[in-house]
Amino acid sequence: MPAITKTDVVVLGAGAAGMMCAIEAGRRGRSVVVIDHAKAPGEKIRISGGGRCNFTNMHCTPANFISNNKHFAISALKSFTQHDFIDRVKARGIAFHEKTLGQLFCDGSAREIIAMLTDDMREAGVRMELATEIVEVSKTDGGFQTRTSAGSWQSQSLVIATGGKSIPKMGATGLGYDLARQFGHPVTDTRAGLVPFTWASNMHESWGSLSGVSLDVHASCNGAAFDEAMLFTHRGLSGPAMLQVSSYWREGDTVSIDLAPGIDLAAHVKSERTARPKASIWTALAEVLPKRLAQQLGNEAGETASRLADLSNAAIDEILAGIRNFRVVPGGTEGYRTAEVTLGGVDTAGINQKTMESRLVPGLHFIGEVVDVSGHLGGHNFQWAWSSGAAAGRSA
Repeated sequence: MPAITKTDVVVLGAGAAGMMCAIEAGRRGRSVVVIDHAKAPGEKIRISGGGRCNFTNMHCTPANFISNNKHFAISALKSFTQHDFIDRVKARGIAFHEKTLGQLFCDGSAREIIAMLTDDMREAGVRMELATEIVEVSKTDGGFQTRTSAGSWQSQSLVIATGGKSIPKMGATGLGYDLARQFGHPVTDTRAGLVPFTWASNMHESWGSLSGVSLDVHASCNGAAFDEAMLFTHRGLSGPAMLQVSSYWREGDTVSIDLAPGIDLAAHVKSERTARPKASIWTALAEVLPKRLAQQLGNEAGETASRLADLSNAAIDEILAGIRNFRVVPGGTEGYRTAEVTLGGVDTAGINQKTMESRLVPGLHFIGEVVDVSGHLGGHNFQWAWSSGAAAGRSA
């Protein structure tokens, strides 16, 4: 390789956003090189959705995203929608299906999405440099110079698509944030999102015994609420409802959980008190709640009277209210190790929302997870990757 190779666009990161950007730029006739330290492109795509890639969501809107600027994502999401990506999937002949809440998955393998993207890049003349370490990035009179373990590139445009800190075993690093700061861009506080909770020390021994119990719940925290499944684990609380709520939770906050949404508990208990007055209320509740959960709730209630006949209406109301508003203060989360997304990132105030170009450094773009835009669970983060990548690729 020559000491310095010239190209129009250098994209750092061969993930969903980076590949989409490269495709769109290449289709405009731009010469593009994509650089990544991984040995293969789209590694997070490959492992997503249990290997079937939840590639977008039928109901994706700006309301499904978290950012310090809640309006920032609107333009990119409108310029390249979920329907635009679905059209590409259909044109490729990839079979897919819709699960709950508009989530779209490949019938076969996530590798089909990767193959579609890599084929599109190849057809657009995009060059990939994999297993290549980024040593230094600098601004030059003509644009940018990117020095790598395989040589140096001189480009007019530079696109940062290096992702966040989530799932470090897949090679995730904070490089994108470091580069942003290098070019004068503030980075908002980052933390793990869409991540399981861990028990506080005073709950671990007793509640950890419910590991494997799953149920549908209504969970809320700091004004955000979700109706999805919750899973008890030995270490804490997981499942879609908890992952969703985790993105709104801060240390010390309470998570409120309705353990029986859609169930008329009062009517059930009233019926049971008539039919089986000597039965324990927890035995009665075990018919509409997971049995082990009902038993644990009873254990937590202690030695107080539990026979239906012995309980006053007020006492029953108090028990049912505790089920309707089961309150947990998690000890923490599992952190970046299992987080599906990194919350926070490059401050959107310094980025053009239509082109994803820096307002501080012409020719510099930020896309995907490295930006302070994070989606809900269910394909929304992939849609942000497609939308922000397309926006940058049509400009860089």
